[in-house]
Amino acid sequence: MQELRGIPVVHCLMEKFTQDIEQLSKQGVVPKLAVVRVGNREDDLAYEKGIIKRFSAVSAMVEITAFPVDCSQEMLEDTILSLNEDKSVHGILLFMPLPKNLSGEKLKYMIAQEKDVDCMGLVNTVYVYTGNKNGYPPCTPQAVIELLDYYGIDVTGKKVTIIGRSMVIGKPLSMLLLGKNATVTICHTKTKNLAVECRKADILIACAGVAQMIKENFVHPDQVVIDVGINMDSGKLCGDVDYDAVSNIVKAITPVPGGVGAVTTSVLLKHTIQSAIKSVDQPLYKHKSSPETLV
Repeated sequence: MQELRGIPVVHCLMEKFTQDIEQLSKQGVVPKLAVVRVGNREDDLAYEKGIIKRFSAVSAMVEITAFPVDCSQEMLEDTILSLNEDKSVHGILLFMPLPKNLSGEKLKYMIAQEKDVDCMGLVNTVYVYTGNKNGYPPCTPQAVIELLDYYGIDVTGKKVTIIGRSMVIGKPLSMLLLGKNATVTICHTKTKNLAVECRKADILIACAGVAQMIKENFVHPDQVVIDVGINMDSGKLCGDVDYDAVSNIVKAITPVPGGVGAVTTSVLLKHTIQSAIKSVDQPLYKHKSSPETLV
């Protein structure tokens, strides 16, 4: 069994990022991500800490704008619009979900397309589904692609089964894999004979958000298993795959923690750097901050 760890992927990406940032610095540009956070959720703070660590490792910048949970919709909208116009900001990340008194849907569609580095808005979503390379796919699905590429796992013609149908991971990941000529099946927790369907796959990707749901009867010895799940079970962090039960059977598997999640923050950095490069190469690049730009 080969363990597909995320850290080697991160190191490979970071070498390229260092070169890109050196070139940008010669033009007086420092990639900057603006993070907008409401409240102090533990998962938000943990993710924020990881972002700062990853960005600072290559001298990229992270600007945190934090609001109390009782902030107004207007305050957040004004902040997003201001960040859209700030030429020093190359990426905007709005932590979701927001408190129920706020409209996250409206806010994420206000983010300028070229700064929407985690595919929150409609324009980049359409780009993912139409195969347009000008936008930014969601960071976690792209992290799966980066990991597969690093380990030389060619998906061309392979049967790839994804367990999970969210707009955040499952659906956009299916589009990215189709773009690499995989034969993709999307399953979910309501799929009949789910274990049987999973055993048909050459590559099994679990992103249903159900702790350790993938057992030994879901897999076979020639299979690659990618676990995207992040769950807490009996106070312990785990994935959607029962690692102990599955790892001794399959050909290769990602651990949790230490697998796909380790790569996700690096993809966020990659997209922010790409946006900074575009800001230099295309200084008149227009903001695309609403669905109207698709008309």
